[in-house]
Amino acid sequence: MKIPFRATRAYAHRHMAYAALRSDSSLAVRLERYNRHMAEARRLARREVSA
Repeated sequence: MKIPFRATRAYAHRHMAYAALRSDSSLAVRLERYNRHMAEARRLARREVSA
């Protein structure tokens, strides 16, 4: 079974979001990175469901 490309990208963005929370940066930077990656993961997941 082949995993759709968008699903793997969404997974990667979720992983990057969680990694951003653990990075050695200020809280504001970590939160901004987390929110940006989670928004992209949600957008990709929505596109996957509608496709």
